[in-house]
Amino acid sequence: MGGQLTLARWLRDRARTTPRRVAIEFLGRTLTYADVDLRAARLAAGLRRRGIRRGDRVASLTATSPEHVALFFACARLGVCLQPLSWRLAAPELRYQLGDAEPALLLASAEHEALAAEAAAGRVELARLGDPALDADGDADDAAEDDDPLLLVYTSGTTGRPKGAVLTHANCFWTNLSFDRASGLAGDDVVLQVLPQFHVGGWNVQPLLAWWKGATVVLEPSFDPGRALALIEQRRVTTMMGVPATYLFMAQHQRFPTADLSSLRLAVVGGAPMPERLLQTWHERGVAVVQGYGLTEAAPNVLCLPPEDAVRKLGYAGKPYPHVDVALRAPDTGALVRGPGRGELVVRGPNVFPGYWRNPEATAAAFAGGWLLTGDVAERDEEGCYRIVGRLKDMVISGGENVYPAEIESVLHDHPAVAEAAVVGVPDERWGEACAAFVALHPGAAADAAALIEHCRARLARFKVPREVHLVDALPRSPMNKVLKEELRARLEREGVA
Repeated sequence: MGGQLTLARWLRDRARTTPRRVAIEFLGRTLTYADVDLRAARLAAGLRRRGIRRGDRVASLTATSPEHVALFFACARLGVCLQPLSWRLAAPELRYQLGDAEPALLLASAEHEALAAEAAAGRVELARLGDPALDADGDADDAAEDDDPLLLVYTSGTTGRPKGAVLTHANCFWTNLSFDRASGLAGDDVVLQVLPQFHVGGWNVQPLLAWWKGATVVLEPSFDPGRALALIEQRRVTTMMGVPATYLFMAQHQRFPTADLSSLRLAVVGGAPMPERLLQTWHERGVAVVQGYGLTEAAPNVLCLPPEDAVRKLGYAGKPYPHVDVALRAPDTGALVRGPGRGELVVRGPNVFPGYWRNPEATAAAFAGGWLLTGDVAERDEEGCYRIVGRLKDMVISGGENVYPAEIESVLHDHPAVAEAAVVGVPDERWGEACAAFVALHPGAAADAAALIEHCRARLARFKVPREVHLVDALPRSPMNKVLKEELRARLEREGVA
């Protein structure tokens, strides 16, 4: 037997106690807990037969699927670390991550085999995910210990080469336990899972907890807003998680005004601050969309807003999850801020990762005084509730005043014509820096740059008002639908603005 906090038992215990309960619905197919457990057991035995042992890495390149879930639990039994790769990356990007992690095997789904072969370049053994030839009779005993790596998730690399965040069994155990204590799931819940499984949120924000509790997870290989609305109606989905763009695209869909959302008791948003206007749009449809906050290095859950505070604390990310400690750190002195105030959000707790894969320098730089440095600036009110203000690296200093783009973006989102907005800093001869805004309008809406600047001028201090507004069809986004501000800065540089 392995450690006490390992995740391998979650599926085995459910298959024993509720074998006929539906664990997964996927494109019209249903798999019971007994079905998924059998797949995981046979795959674990097959991987062990191939010589894969505790401490190895197994990489995957696949859309979300039941086969990928079986692989996750097979690796968990063996004490093997799963390295889920993003199928949205180019072959050279994948090749770097494979070379850095040195997995013993790369498993790819049929639709991504060509990309996997190009990325592997003959240096990594390649096999097809779901191939019956990978399976073997028998089972593999749980070999993992609590501190063994379970997931190796690479960061987006927006500031250089991506880094592999190591998440242990214990990290994932505690983050799911704290999630359950804050906004738990029950056995009769139906979870809609639209986040990709190459992201930690595709595992640790609802799906793994659902399988621990015996709930049903509706897995989607990719996100389509119209289909998501239809699934909520048809499958009577009770809870889901998404990034702000998830809810924006659903709200913009023609089905949104009439879709039956009555079963959806809770919708969680994370990944970036969600515009308050968009939160209100969902609340008006009777859905308690609550803001949360997390980051990969914290597995990822850090802050959550109770559903009962969704309206009263609109726009806040909430308070720390159980078992998680947070604080505000003054960026200039490193001292912790007491009481209501503003500073860099720092985190500690059993959910916080041990470090980056084979990168001690980056690991050391990620911590200070035992706290994980998030790089995000937050405000804390007198109730101890936190609101994410922006990124430290995004902060603009205009005439000696600190300006946080998220505040300006929130004001722009309040304009009825604005669908999405992003603000970046640009050099300014007089003030040192000023702000430039990129805005995409709702289909059919009309507003020009002058009108949007005037909208900001009526609501913001003068030094916060954007110097310029650029109208665009859409904002550039990462595979996780986060706005790529470095691309916006690069555009300004090409145009000679920055």
